[in-house]
Amino acid sequence: MSSNTLVIEAGRTDREYWKDLWRYRELFYFLAWRDVLVRYKQAVLGVAWSVLRPLLTMLVFTVVFGRWAKLPSYGVPYPLLVLAAMLPWQLFINAMQEGSNSLVANTNMITKVYFPRLIAPASAVVVSFVDFLISLVLLAFFMAWYRVTPGVRLLAIPVFTALVVIASLGATSWLSALTVKYRDFRFVVPFIVQFGMYASPVAFSSRIVPERWRLLYSLNPMVGIIEGFRWAILGKGAELTGISILLSISGVAALLVSGVWYFRRTERTFADVI
Repeated sequence: MSSNTLVIEAGRTDREYWKDLWRYRELFYFLAWRDVLVRYKQAVLGVAWSVLRPLLTMLVFTVVFGRWAKLPSYGVPYPLLVLAAMLPWQLFINAMQEGSNSLVANTNMITKVYFPRLIAPASAVVVSFVDFLISLVLLAFFMAWYRVTPGVRLLAIPVFTALVVIASLGATSWLSALTVKYRDFRFVVPFIVQFGMYASPVAFSSRIVPERWRLLYSLNPMVGIIEGFRWAILGKGAELTGISILLSISGVAALLVSGVWYFRRTERTFADVI
C-alpha cells in the first residue's frame, strides 16, 4: 500500500466515534436539509401537510371521543385537549416512520463511504421537528379561537420537546438498525404507531385511567411527556405528577441508551447486509 494512500476507517473506540460525529456534522446538515427539501418540494400541498394531518386527526378524535363517546375534557375545549397531545405525539411517530427507513434509503452512501451511520436516523428526526414547528401555528390559531391565554407554564415546552426529540432518536436508532437486518420490520412500524396512539393519552386525558392503573400506565414514557405538554399549554385537563415525569425521563434515557448501544453493536455490519 502506498504511503500516500488515505484509509477511511470508523472510529475504533466510542470516544473516536463521537469525535467522528462532530467531524461529519456538515454531512448531518446536508442530509437533514435534503430531506426537508424533498419532503416539501415534491408534495402537492407542501407545508400544508404539516398542518392538515394534526388538524384532521384532531377533528376525528373530537367527534369520536368527545361527541360520541362523551369523554370528559376537564374544563378545556376538547379540540385543544387533543391538539396539545397531537403535536408531541406526531413528532415522535413521524421521526420513527422516517428514521426507520433512513439507512436503507441511503444505501449508496453506506456501501461506498464511511461516515458515522447514526447521522442518518438523526437527520430524519430533524425533518419531523420541522413539521412540529409548523404545526405550532395551528395550535396558536386554536388557542386564539378559544381565547386560551398561555401562562408562565409555557416556558416548560422546550423541556418536554427535548424529551420527545431524545425519545425519537432512541426509537429511530432501534428501528433503523432492525430494518437493515430484518427488512420486513418496516411493516411492523405502522402497527407500533397505531398501538402506541391508543396506549398513550392522545385522544383523552390520563385522568380517565382508573387510579389503581395509573402507575402502570405511566410506564409508557410518552404518557408523562404528553401530559406535560397539556399542562404547559392548557394547565387544565392534564394529569401530571412527579412520578409520571420521573418515569418519562427514566424511560426516555433507557430508550436512548439502549437504542444507541444496539445501533453501535450492529453498525459495522450495515454495509455488508444492506
